[in-house]
Amino acid sequence: MEKINGIQVIAFDADDTLWVNETFFREAELKFVDLMSAYAPQDEVLRILFDVEMENMPMYGYGIKGFMLSLIETANLISGFQTSARQTNAIIEIGKEMLNKPVELLDGVEDVLQQLARKYKLIVATKGDLLDQERKLKKSGLLQYFHHIEVMSDKTPEAYQSLLKHLDIEASELLMVGNSLKSDILPVLEIGGWGVHIPFHTTWQHEVVTEKINSVRFCERQSIWELMPML
Repeated sequence: MEKINGIQVIAFDADDTLWVNETFFREAELKFVDLMSAYAPQDEVLRILFDVEMENMPMYGYGIKGFMLSLIETANLISGFQTSARQTNAIIEIGKEMLNKPVELLDGVEDVLQQLARKYKLIVATKGDLLDQERKLKKSGLLQYFHHIEVMSDKTPEAYQSLLKHLDIEASELLMVGNSLKSDILPVLEIGGWGVHIPFHTTWQHEVVTEKINSVRFCERQSIWELMPML
């Protein structure tokens, strides 16, 4: 893919596309592992935690608050329901610390958005907890560049179709930029849109895709700066 023509709207994922996010989850997991060290080794703690998160996903969705609840549930399972009030509070504090993290923009994000906003309608298409994502967007200083903010419970082809109807555009007029092949790219390609994958150095296990993508509407770039020659 060299040049993309006919694009009206460029949608950006938020976490790990515009700013750092997954790193904080990995740090929180290590703190949790340390908290649970008397009950189980690291690999077992992380395995059980992931299983609990997957089971809870339909109820809690994505985000820090659901993650906190899964941490507490995992602690109870690992400890044989011997988790103390002090330990439970320590887990809550891990979550609060995540919620209070500063927003660290990735390199080049604001400069690229500033240039693209002169020619295209820019939107955020992200998933997670609405309150948390709104908080991060306000802290980021990027709100001025976006025409619309869409926080989805999950990024499915149906969710993107609904977004297209709201924007009143065809799928071929949408370019999605994100770090997750599973959530940001594959569903958009499925409905006929364009996708640019910009990998982040840390990827949640749930978002890993190993299959090779063969599509003329897809490409991978290493930096957000590399969008400019394509548009």
